[in-house]
Amino acid sequence: MTLRVPGIHHVTAISGPAQQNMDFYADVLGLRTIKQTVNFDDPGTHHLYYGDRAGTPGTAMTFFPWEHAPRGGSGSGATEATGFSVPAGSLEFWGERLKGAGASPQEVDTRFDEESLRCEDPDGLIFEIVAGPATRETTAGAPVHPDIPTEFAVHAFHGVLLDVVDPDPTARLLTDIMGFEHVGEYGGRLRFRTDEHEVGSIVDLRSAGSGARVYMGRGSVHHVAFRARDDEEQQSWRETITNAGIPVTTVQDRCYFHSIYFHEPGGVLFEIATDTPGFGIDESEEELGRKLQLPPWFESRREKLEAQLPRLVLPDERS
Repeated sequence: MTLRVPGIHHVTAISGPAQQNMDFYADVLGLRTIKQTVNFDDPGTHHLYYGDRAGTPGTAMTFFPWEHAPRGGSGSGATEATGFSVPAGSLEFWGERLKGAGASPQEVDTRFDEESLRCEDPDGLIFEIVAGPATRETTAGAPVHPDIPTEFAVHAFHGVLLDVVDPDPTARLLTDIMGFEHVGEYGGRLRFRTDEHEVGSIVDLRSAGSGARVYMGRGSVHHVAFRARDDEEQQSWRETITNAGIPVTTVQDRCYFHSIYFHEPGGVLFEIATDTPGFGIDESEEELGRKLQLPPWFESRREKLEAQLPRLVLPDERS
């Protein structure tokens, strides 16, 4: 069997206060809050997930709100920008909306026959709103927000931009092992694409220059997760990556998916996460993201954790 990742599964970043994070991603960007849970390795911290209407793989932007963490810094081994896909003709709307939210949108840039708007969230995390003719929509559909017309809504991930000292070893991992194709270069970006019919199919590489390592903190992407359709495919990935001489973790149970982790040659933390079982295992689609969900091994601590975690208010819960 020839392995090829279908695309990005999710992107996980570090934020400041949880409510501030939710206000921006669920209200300003209009993503749906699809899960309120805890960081399984640090259960005193929320793990918040935002995405399309059902949390389809390829749409989930997730955060660890570490309120007291220092601001992160750029450098090699960084996911320098995360791209969200919107329909063509949407950027004027997004420019005005994001300017009003203090997201510092820059001038529209055109590259690879796409227009993009570069912005920052409240913690300094860099993201891009990318509009192009090849915008993909998931089966579940874009999230619904009363102030965002459906024809402008964020659909899914477009891709990520990685900063590495030497792009060549990372490029070989993407093309020789993960199934990406090198499809172009523009302004110092090397573009790689996997299945063009899937969301989140783009990885751009760029030389980080000095080689100073990224400093993880608020506004930093912690890791980028790519998709495996099921546990069997993930096991094949684990064997393939191990055989390439790259250390890989054992399988971690994240309830909504199963995960393995490894550092690519440029230092970015990669994950391969399964599409299954999905976010519907503990909530109906209608109720996704409305209440704190805990894995079975933390249920006995629910009362203590609920007292410790901030109570979050969804956009539609405001009076």
